[in-house]
Amino acid sequence: MSDNQNSGGNDNPPADDSNDKFEDQINLILAEFGDEIEIDPPDWRTAGVNSIYRAGSVLVRDHDAPRTLDLFRGGDVRRSRLGVTQLDLPAVVPADAPGGDRLTPTQRFLEQADVQLGRGTVTPDHLVYVCKSVSPCPATEPEVVSDGAAPEPFLSMVGKADGRGVKVVVLDVGWTEAPHARWLDGVTGEEELAFDPETGLIRPYAGHGTFIAGVVRAIAPKTEVVVKSYFDKAGAMFEVDLADRLAEALAEDPDIISLSAGSKTRFDIPSLALGAFSRPRENSADGPVLVAAAGNDGDDRQFWPAAHPEAVSVGALAADETSRASFSNFGSWVDVYAPGENLVNAFLTGEYQCTERPNKGQLRKFAGMARWSGTSFSTPVVAGLIAARISLTGERPKQAANALLAYSRTRVLPDVGPVLLPGDARASTK
Repeated sequence: MSDNQNSGGNDNPPADDSNDKFEDQINLILAEFGDEIEIDPPDWRTAGVNSIYRAGSVLVRDHDAPRTLDLFRGGDVRRSRLGVTQLDLPAVVPADAPGGDRLTPTQRFLEQADVQLGRGTVTPDHLVYVCKSVSPCPATEPEVVSDGAAPEPFLSMVGKADGRGVKVVVLDVGWTEAPHARWLDGVTGEEELAFDPETGLIRPYAGHGTFIAGVVRAIAPKTEVVVKSYFDKAGAMFEVDLADRLAEALAEDPDIISLSAGSKTRFDIPSLALGAFSRPRENSADGPVLVAAAGNDGDDRQFWPAAHPEAVSVGALAADETSRASFSNFGSWVDVYAPGENLVNAFLTGEYQCTERPNKGQLRKFAGMARWSGTSFSTPVVAGLIAARISLTGERPKQAANALLAYSRTRVLPDVGPVLLPGDARASTK
């Protein structure tokens, strides 16, 4: 946990060669959310982003809500769920709140709570984003592949390690039918808004859920896959809303939840709402496994909910499968690394205009397949491996996940960590 005393928790800006791409990605989020969000610090364009969160709203545990309202001399309880209360802040910042003009109103309230109630008592409602590079989880924009390109990786000989009888729910931007991709036959989901209604172009983040479903099926071809449309606004949503959606996903009775999204938090304190969802399931042998992307910032700051102990956190290997991908987050909190660079799978058919420098404005024409990189895509590799092992061994989801993680620890790559490769569902049983 960082000891930084500013309102965020990390003073390190992104690497120089990623500043332009980073700014373009944040601008996409700002274009959709506008005044709904605040970015810490306010001078993020030069200082880098510590965290992004809902303006005018904070989260506290239910038992801390009364004293927080007293401290703030007002405010309203918007809702309480899973032991966490969401408070809307009063319109006027108390005169004795620290920070002055250098901080936004929400940040001043947070700093006041840090001083008087203790850091972590009151936290922002962080924005959780589909994993794009340098904070907001694909590490690249989708890239064109040649006509007739096959999915990579793809297992053609899986035997009983095919995922049969296993259900994976993908929480993402939604689903687009891909009749050309026969390995996706039977996948279902909530339809995404894939094309801009004015330009007809493929929207940013569109096709992300379809690609992920394709990766799961390329590893475990008989898995039942359901894709949810939760991150349908700039590929992002607030953490308290994601906690609700995770609870909803349990109604699907999944064996595995695949989540290629997450967030860094203020002072790297565990996400309050996502922790409230996860904590009751920590010591349970039953229930689904949450497989979550470690993020694409290329650093060791924790990324939530992947960093929660009960999640299987997945970093990305480079294309050579012998080194860590340069974009992948890393650290002791990352459980395992899997292929995540230059994967090929199902995508949309149509034209896409790049939104990130150095390719901003470039028009790319897709014919149902794409090459993509990021921990977004190493995550469904691991989700598919767990599904494959369950069908092969009959183990419960958490047993299968733990067995695969134990196997990965016998194959630690220097300067990387534990590794899983596409064929390891069967190899891990030998």
